[in-house]
Amino acid sequence: MCRWLSVSPSGFFDWRQRPKSATVERRDQLKLLIEQVFTNSDETYGYRRVHAQLARSGVPCGPELVRDLMRELDLRPCQPRPWRVNLTEADASAHHIPDLLEQDFTAVAPGQKMVGDITYIPTWEGWLYLATVIDCYTKMVVGYSMGEDYKTPLIAAALHHAAGRSQLVDGAIFHSDRGSNYTSHSFAATITELSLRHSVGRTGICYDNAMAESFFAALKNERIHRTVYPTREQAQRDIVRYIEFWYNPHRLHSGLDYKTPQEVLKHWTDSQEAA
Repeated sequence: MCRWLSVSPSGFFDWRQRPKSATVERRDQLKLLIEQVFTNSDETYGYRRVHAQLARSGVPCGPELVRDLMRELDLRPCQPRPWRVNLTEADASAHHIPDLLEQDFTAVAPGQKMVGDITYIPTWEGWLYLATVIDCYTKMVVGYSMGEDYKTPLIAAALHHAAGRSQLVDGAIFHSDRGSNYTSHSFAATITELSLRHSVGRTGICYDNAMAESFFAALKNERIHRTVYPTREQAQRDIVRYIEFWYNPHRLHSGLDYKTPQEVLKHWTDSQEAA
């Protein structure tokens, strides 16, 4: 082999015995850290979130280096699936409700703007439906409810759950799609009971409720599409675990400058106490 490579045997064995360079040593150390972050995210983080988590831990490196090393390690985050079922059923007899957000999902404090929607989870027993309420300031899932039916009682329970565990200001906006359950007079009574203002987007325009859609995309990509649920109860436990022990306290959000919802809420609470 040495003759074929045109090198001397002594030169070849000298090369084999050389210690690793500082660059190679650093890349090997980064690979271990990257694998750890990727595994801790349940194999959901791409290179941007892995880089953000390393930066939070005080590990200096660039995003392009992280991407190169993830390619070398063949670390591929789970990818979303394009297919979905639309649960929005427009109600022609619904009362007029304006769009108060107009795709502006920003807020200056928690409890001022919220978005909600419904999705479905397949189980061997049939569909499990999930209704959520998300705070626009913290991106936190502040309320949710699950059941076998996606009609008005489910979404009313989610809104009551949000009101019971977070402080909503009087006149806060709750935004949803224009489905018949959200535009029903029964749900309007829930909105009035909680001193909220209702806002709805246009039928068939997913961007009008993009924040709620974004959470469901993450949930399905990171959990539901990678799991088989024999029963609705097992699916419900897994979703609660995802929300309460991963999404709210630990998942980094690009829209929050790679902070977690819980960190944003704590920072806002601390600033109010210090004022």
